[in-house]
Amino acid sequence: MRSYPKNSPRAAGRLLALTMIVDGNVALSELKAVYRSRILEHIALDDDDFDAVLHELCNDLLATAHHGTVQVDTATIDAFLDDVEAPELRRNLLAAMWRLADADGWLADAEAVVLNRAAIRWGAESGFVTARILNKKVLS
Repeated sequence: MRSYPKNSPRAAGRLLALTMIVDGNVALSELKAVYRSRILEHIALDDDDFDAVLHELCNDLLATAHHGTVQVDTATIDAFLDDVEAPELRRNLLAAMWRLADADGWLADAEAVVLNRAAIRWGAESGFVTARILNKKVLS
């Protein structure tokens, strides 16, 4: 797998791409959702760069295929998640990942695994949890 700098637009974009392809099917509704959400603007990734990240991820995963089957293990998911360390970026990405996974009206098992890993790895940090609690108090 290729590596990207921590908190880089490509590292963040790869998580969006992973959410879209992990179930083996990129739905048109997911593509529309990623562009409609404006998350790419937030992570400073333009459409062409996101498309490149999506293709790079597909190529990387295909290179690791065994007997024609692509599987993404939790160690790989965790490594991708660990490339994003900034709490605000994590919160925005997790929200966008949920919207992408839900865009086709069906939460695939593989999508649930990615979202669960993100919640576990990122939610365990006090900065992530504290910020969510503070945001709820401010919004209440």
